[in-house]
Amino acid sequence: MPKKSGSMLGGWSFLIGVILALVFGLMGNLSPGVTYVLVVLGIVIGLLNIANEEVSPFLMSGTVLVIVSYFGQGVLKSVTIFFVTLQALTMLFVPATIIVALKHVFTLARH
Repeated sequence: MPKKSGSMLGGWSFLIGVILALVFGLMGNLSPGVTYVLVVLGIVIGLLNIANEEVSPFLMSGTVLVIVSYFGQGVLKSVTIFFVTLQALTMLFVPATIIVALKHVFTLARH
């Protein structure tokens, strides 16, 4: 969810990132350019989109999504559409989850 006082860029990045991950996954095409776009959107999501009260739920759901997507790729490798879709979602959520976790660790270290 977007920060209440923050920019709409984070909210739009989240929405666009998930839609792009699904679209490119369903198309079965994850070129290097698409991968870079998803990673950059993931970084923007992590930097701008998560308010302090949303950190714990985001980290929990983001971590579960990354783990399940990663293991799901192995299980669904023979079904290309699902494999690439899970790969695209992983490309989006790994950087977002890492950024939010790092921001949270620095916040905890300050207190």
